[in-house]
Amino acid sequence: MPISDRAKQFMPFSALKGLHAALAQKERITVEKIELTEDKAEELDRQMAHLHVGSMISVVYYHNEEYVKLSGRVARLNKASRILQIVNTKISFDDLLEINIV
Repeated sequence: MPISDRAKQFMPFSALKGLHAALAQKERITVEKIELTEDKAEELDRQMAHLHVGSMISVVYYHNEEYVKLSGRVARLNKASRILQIVNTKISFDDLLEINIV
């Protein structure tokens, strides 16, 4: 038996393809998007005014039915299109919940 065929007999076998992905999706906890109060929205606006490209920040934002925390440098800040980019992640201003300038 060739070596390449011999290795195949030890490969893992999954009788139910996609079961692990379905279970992971079922275990995932989803949350509804939080509507910001007027005070919280004004606070975020004040913090956004102090941001510039190269700032080190930490943000909490809504993505795929969950809240995600991300830290990094501001790569791009486009106030016209309301997009904040941290490293390679683009975040809409409307999805932001919290900003902390490090």
